[in-house]
Amino acid sequence: MKNHYFVYLLRCSDNTYYCGITTDLERRLEEHNTSKLGAKYTKARRPVTLEYANQFATRSEAQKEEARIKQMTRKGKIELIKIAGKFKP
Repeated sequence: MKNHYFVYLLRCSDNTYYCGITTDLERRLEEHNTSKLGAKYTKARRPVTLEYANQFATRSEAQKEEARIKQMTRKGKIELIKIAGKFKP
């Protein structure tokens, strides 16, 4: 089975954003909200909500998109969410 990679953007409880990559969105969101496996950044900012996700065929493509999103300003991230529409798994 071929893996797909997702780049995702979470909104934290303090209204900041966190961007990451995963192959399993549901599992990763659960980890960010409840597990020790969540990112250090999100552990102190729970609960988090999934605001945006995009699927890529390769890890390389996903990493490039993640880097692009991480360079965006807060305003840019909000615009990305508005343009793409809120992600519904």
